[in-house]
Amino acid sequence: MENDPEEFFFKKQTFIPKNSQKLSDVYKMDQKTLGSGTYGVVKKVTHIINKQVRACKTISRKKIKNWERFQTEVQILQTLDHPNIIKLYEYFEDEKNVYLITEMCSGGELFDKIIEKEYFDETYASKIFRQILNAINYCHKLDIAHRDLKPENFLYETKDEMSEIKVIDFGLSKICRPKNTGKIERLKTRAGTPYYISPEVLAGNYDKQ
Repeated sequence: MENDPEEFFFKKQTFIPKNSQKLSDVYKMDQKTLGSGTYGVVKKVTHIINKQVRACKTISRKKIKNWERFQTEVQILQTLDHPNIIKLYEYFEDEKNVYLITEMCSGGELFDKIIEKEYFDETYASKIFRQILNAINYCHKLDIAHRDLKPENFLYETKDEMSEIKVIDFGLSKICRPKNTGKIERLKTRAGTPYYISPEVLAGNYDKQ
């Protein structure tokens, strides 16, 4: 018998708590920046004890304008467990920053791969689309709307030609059915990136799909 997705949604978070230690006591951070955005930078980190390589997204507290939205992103990342969605292992906080420790994706963006290849053959395109749809379907079963799906928000796990891809950046994501509420919430916020926003989002009346 399959687990109820909604029940799973609210139980898995207990497995990814905030780490009360200092980041530098657990991980050694590489100085090279892997990526940067409005809220911070991403760097490679290595676990001091087990030597596992992961990615650390450093987010300045000063740049977090909406703590409720940020907490929703962390809550959703804590919840998701899918091979085509970026995995959050743990997170740290100090007086200046919040640090999200995720799996390392070293293969670059789907957007860059599209530019490089110019077009995908049918076999390769179907492989990519299958992974994208699997990830989106998983989110929808949990009543989660990503709201910023675009080629830039899919990373290749490795540089291998047949690498899996991962959905990243749940900063605009929204839970469409809050805990203990049976109703599917209709969303009205016009969220997303220009050129990728759907007509329903522009109209301000949409749900997880």
